[in-house]
Amino acid sequence: MASAARSSLALRALLLLAAAVAGALSDPTPLQDFCVADPQGACKPPSAVVDDDFFSAAIASAASTANPFGANSTRATVSTFPGLNTLGVSITRVDLAPGGLNPPHSHPRASELVMVLSGEVMVGFTSSANRLYSKVVRENELFVVPRGLQHFQLNTGAGDAVFLAMFDSQSPGVVTPTFAMFSTKPAMPMEVLTKTFLMGEDEVSAMKSKFAGF
Repeated sequence: MASAARSSLALRALLLLAAAVAGALSDPTPLQDFCVADPQGACKPPSAVVDDDFFSAAIASAASTANPFGANSTRATVSTFPGLNTLGVSITRVDLAPGGLNPPHSHPRASELVMVLSGEVMVGFTSSANRLYSKVVRENELFVVPRGLQHFQLNTGAGDAVFLAMFDSQSPGVVTPTFAMFSTKPAMPMEVLTKTFLMGEDEVSAMKSKFAGF
């Protein structure tokens, strides 16, 4: 009897753990057909929802790549596309000039599926064991980046490149280490930076100046 009770308790604990893990690895499951976000962050009343709430042209046009990285990301996330709210998906268009780089970054709330629309793009990510996985991806080919891992996209072709990044979250978030270290507000303590990068204060200040405008 006691053994059966312990087994039942263990099974319940495992089921609860599985449910918790599943919930942590994806956006919450919707409790209604849709929940179009309103400016206050609540759901619009169904009577106020219109066709255009489920439509976006946010990524239809190329964006300027006239910046130091030669890259531009145009996002269609819940903040710009309210119909995505509670659906657990979003998408970003990235335009890359020749040699352009979408610098190393991570998405804390989503895995990323890259599909190249034109050109050649090297896509790579590093694992927690500091192993680099990378591949040159061409038109209509795919590459997947696991959730939360640092990754980059580099245009290795002769011309412009365009790819789509699809996410399993309505708001995947983005963390770019260079910005997170050198352009924070308030500023990261100098001692942290000098010890992290094994640099002198003058070298760190020079690095910070490069990211002052971001």
